[in-house]
Amino acid sequence: MDKTLRTAATGLSAQQRYVEIIANNIANVNTTGFKKVRPEFQDMLYETLRPAGNTQRTGIEPQNEVQIGSGTELIATTRIYSQGNIVQTNNKLDIAINGEGFFVVRRPDNTFAYTRDGSFNLDRNGTIVTSQGYILEPGLTIPNEANDIKISRNGVISVIIDGTLEEQTIGQIELARFINPGGLRAIGDNLFLETPASGQAIFEQPGSNNTGELIQAHIENSNVEIVEEMIGMITAQRSYELNSKSVRTADEILMMAVNLKR
Repeated sequence: MDKTLRTAATGLSAQQRYVEIIANNIANVNTTGFKKVRPEFQDMLYETLRPAGNTQRTGIEPQNEVQIGSGTELIATTRIYSQGNIVQTNNKLDIAINGEGFFVVRRPDNTFAYTRDGSFNLDRNGTIVTSQGYILEPGLTIPNEANDIKISRNGVISVIIDGTLEEQTIGQIELARFINPGGLRAIGDNLFLETPASGQAIFEQPGSNNTGELIQAHIENSNVEIVEEMIGMITAQRSYELNSKSVRTADEILMMAVNLKR
């Protein structure tokens, strides 16, 4: 019965983690550019009570092994990078990516981070920054006398200066893509860091090599589907209940074994 308790405990732990992941997905349903996470589980080691191919005294060779598993465990969390809904905001500095790329931002320690959150602002120097103040690479500055900002689908930023009608190009936004975006590490603030699993960032002009085009005055919503998450929550809850019943059943059998002495 000790094995039953330990096996059920792994199921309880796994379903608890599943609920935690679902809760985080639901909490970020309105987070700009958020990508939902899917848990991945695997079964644990098996105890082989009788291997296949062992000839018994009867001379009959059993075809199938007798194995008992020892539970489950969470082995990975996979982030799903499907496209979220793109909605119009009419804010000139809101930019959505229609494709697979990431915006590149510079952190205070001069390292790069990557994000799908395209809600940008201007700091006091006119530099385009994220809501947290991280600079959008390659560090583009909008002149104070600019009265209009235009961002093309391939990332070219141009402005119209007061007193003129001609557009002036001030820079080019580059996007990053990864061979395995699922290997990126989330660090909060809608930011990701590259890891050995993701591979190094490949910098591309928007619109090339599936990096994605830019859409000005739009943002990308979270790709979390509430209905799917609620179904997952119900499934996890029922699985947790069944595992708890396994614990109670094992406890009752142990109690009956103890009472045999009386």
